[in-house]
Amino acid sequence: MDEDIICIGCGAVLQSDDPQKAGYLPKGALEKAKNEENTDVYCQRCFKLRHYNEIMPVDLNNDDFLALLNSLAEKKALIVNVVDLFDFSNSLLSSLKRFVGNNDFILVGNKFDLFPKNSKQSKIKDWMRQEANRMGLYPKDIFLVSAKKKLNLESLISYINDQSQDKDVYFVGTTNVGKSTLINAIIDMMGDIQNLITTSRFPGTTLDQIEIPLENGHFLIDTPGIMTDNQLATHLNAKDLELISPKKPLKPATYQLLPGNTLFLVGLGRIDYLKGESTSFTVYVARNMYVHRTKTTNADAFYEKHKGELLTPPSPDDQMAPLKGKEFKTEFKSDLLFGGIGFVTVPKGCLVKTYTPDGIGLGIRRALI
Repeated sequence: MDEDIICIGCGAVLQSDDPQKAGYLPKGALEKAKNEENTDVYCQRCFKLRHYNEIMPVDLNNDDFLALLNSLAEKKALIVNVVDLFDFSNSLLSSLKRFVGNNDFILVGNKFDLFPKNSKQSKIKDWMRQEANRMGLYPKDIFLVSAKKKLNLESLISYINDQSQDKDVYFVGTTNVGKSTLINAIIDMMGDIQNLITTSRFPGTTLDQIEIPLENGHFLIDTPGIMTDNQLATHLNAKDLELISPKKPLKPATYQLLPGNTLFLVGLGRIDYLKGESTSFTVYVARNMYVHRTKTTNADAFYEKHKGELLTPPSPDDQMAPLKGKEFKTEFKSDLLFGGIGFVTVPKGCLVKTYTPDGIGLGIRRALI
């Protein structure tokens, strides 16, 4: 029976079966490690972290994450909740209020680069604060960034540098919000700006967190992303997720609707216009996402006929619940929210019913644009 080989970086048992699991090493490298005694062996994740400052996510049990959150109240820490601006309500950790203790926490809204160019940061921040307050969360500050484009990172880095003089900084968030991409960008920029981070070598990392040393003796700590069934991303395969994820700033597409009309956002979103005047609905979704207008009387039959074909995603292999709807009456110009997909701007005085699989990510807000 082969003896397990342990990664000296994170303590995981090395394996070559699943790149997404802890301790992964390509098969050839693992065989070589087994044949060479007294050799320090790192898993692929730790190797990339040590040599390229690249943080790779790893699947972990949510219980591990919750245990880490439970310990935060006992620490002196700044907590950074990274959220997806296109799936805000589902990526905001509402449970955070039970764990922060007396610590401050801030909200960092990622993917700001995808908002149309004329978007006002103040409006978006006001909306984020109101939603957080509604959940009983009171962030000390709010930042809008793009991890991918390294947009607006200077002010966030300055804040972190100032706040980390007497405490560690913990980054927390759900999966698919771009948390690791953001931390990688911060590492790069901190090194370039003030050489604040020791990037030549990292101490051993543990599976529940990655500790990145700051020159002031404290740490920037990346925690594993928590999985939640309330995000469409957790139900889609990689190809479908790629299809609905915007790559460029959202370009508005306007559709003229009468009551009795329905819009489909591929097979993941639906809007029935129930009552109001003839008016325009402005759709903000990924540019290559298919949007179809039809009569509401034909909508059910159209969906059943074309789901998984013309209306893709979802694909047949996606684990997706049936569409579930919710009615909204617009008291002012509003955005109808489809978490993980985008939003649709409608004028005041419209009665609509919106749908997503199991009602995931449905909501409404005062129009931001």
